[in-house]
Amino acid sequence: MTGIVLFTDFGPSGPYIGQMESAIRQTAPNAPVINLLSNAPTADPRLSSYLLAALRHSFPVNSIFLAVVDPGVGGERRAVVLQADGQAFVGPDNGLLNTVAVQAQNTQWSEITWRPEHCSMSFHGRDLFAPVAAKLAINAADDLLRPFDRDDLSDWPEDLAEVVYFDYYGNAMTGLRYRAAFSGKTLTVNGIAVKQADTFGDVEEQQAFWYKNSNGLVEIAVNKGRAKRQLGLQLGMEISVPIV
Repeated sequence: MTGIVLFTDFGPSGPYIGQMESAIRQTAPNAPVINLLSNAPTADPRLSSYLLAALRHSFPVNSIFLAVVDPGVGGERRAVVLQADGQAFVGPDNGLLNTVAVQAQNTQWSEITWRPEHCSMSFHGRDLFAPVAAKLAINAADDLLRPFDRDDLSDWPEDLAEVVYFDYYGNAMTGLRYRAAFSGKTLTVNGIAVKQADTFGDVEEQQAFWYKNSNGLVEIAVNKGRAKRQLGLQLGMEISVPIV
């Protein structure tokens, strides 16, 4: 059965992930559910979108991503489903799914027209998006959706030269996909020049470097240190990589 992948900014504690899983189980009890990420950049769909677009490649065709970073929940933003290169993405139309769309070869957008009888104004992840993801998993969502044409993403960049995520170790992922033209270049972040290395063992302890991470993104790290603290990095901080 098709798997459902959770991508949220809900944090690792609290009831929210469990409540969404419960909502899925009520409709698709046999669907595998993977909690991929619960600490996406808080209330920041733009930064989160570049992380989602990179992480999706670890999952097979037909995966369904239940993606909720939704500071405008209960407002006027649409609820949508994006079909992109054989995967489905369910979530708010607030930019969170845009990077997936602009990087994909084939896309189809649909608005979620269905509404449950009881829908909290503050928890569409549980009451709206989770049931729709579950319906998609059992191929029962056609009557819930209305396709629409999207033509307003021409200005949305496919890559983002900013810090978009800090992992447990204090490493800084960027929204910039590695390209061969970056090889051997020195990037600059927070006024600090950082050279490239292939892996942690290629530099001295406490030395900063950047590398192509396992998701294909440019990432900044410190060997046996925390790049976030030692380089004074913050989410949204710009980086520059000369390619000439």
